[in-house]
Amino acid sequence: MPVRTHRTVLRRAAAGCVAALTLALACACGPGSGGSGQAVGTPAAGPSGSASAGATPSGAASTGAAGSGAAGATPSGSASSTSSSPSGPATGSASAPAPGTPSGGTTGTPAPGQPSGNQAPATTAAAPRPAPDAPGTSVVYRTASGAAGGKTVALTFDDGPGPYTGQILDLLDQYHAKATFCEIGPQASANPALVKRIVADGNRLCDHTVHHPQPMHTLPLDKQTYEITAAKDMITRAGGPGTQVSWFRAPGGDFSTANRQIAVQDGLRPLGWTVDTRDWARPGVDQILANAKSELKPGGIILMHDGGGDRSQSVAALAQLLPWLVQQGYTFDFPAS
Repeated sequence: MPVRTHRTVLRRAAAGCVAALTLALACACGPGSGGSGQAVGTPAAGPSGSASAGATPSGAASTGAAGSGAAGATPSGSASSTSSSPSGPATGSASAPAPGTPSGGTTGTPAPGQPSGNQAPATTAAAPRPAPDAPGTSVVYRTASGAAGGKTVALTFDDGPGPYTGQILDLLDQYHAKATFCEIGPQASANPALVKRIVADGNRLCDHTVHHPQPMHTLPLDKQTYEITAAKDMITRAGGPGTQVSWFRAPGGDFSTANRQIAVQDGLRPLGWTVDTRDWARPGVDQILANAKSELKPGGIILMHDGGGDRSQSVAALAQLLPWLVQQGYTFDFPAS
């Protein structure tokens, strides 16, 4: 074969190899690789180098962070920022679910359109991250006139309304006393006449959540929001037009930065107590009275229950506590708001 022809054949063969190699590389790297060096299947980085949707940022909890768009996250630090009464951790309503409540803590029958059990519906967006110690989020531990001195006391009743609420209202009327009722949302929905009577008699209302969850601070932020805001709506509807709900009491006194801020944003002041009668445990009428008398100081807030089970001891104790308070020179007031 002539030398010129041989060189031509070699050139064509070399060109064919280059073309084949180029095609193979294109197939392996995919279109638009542009030599970026990114491995096939690796998600591209989002803004500021963050992982794309679905990835968990380094160091973040898998539930996300409040304010980041991940619904249901508990803000940093809220789990450990619980508040307690001056006399120690508040445990007054820890074991006092409302009538018909299973041991798991679900209270009553949810209102129409609400889920059954402890599961609250997820919201479509995360609640804003609460600011630590935001103005107005401190827990109330005194009567409205307590700072001015004087022997005032605030009576509060949790977990109702229920079968014993009417008897308690009768006793309050007898001694011209007023009280604050911290109500479970579904209980209010099931007993609207009692809610209306509470208000008509000059007493006041407090939000005590939908399902009485414990410990509340461990719930995702959107569920804490639901527990507070939905309960307030149920109580307001049961009371009728013009009904005011002024406070929020966390079940078991489990206040956190998160649920205090949620309450304040909904127009509610967190409400604690200074006297735990422990009537929820049904220790006997004498012991309930002894607890109240030993812990009470002027300007104090007494915790009792009108719901959550058999409250006959609470009614009997109140029948003796009210005249004793009058004899001691106490006047009845509402909590600070």
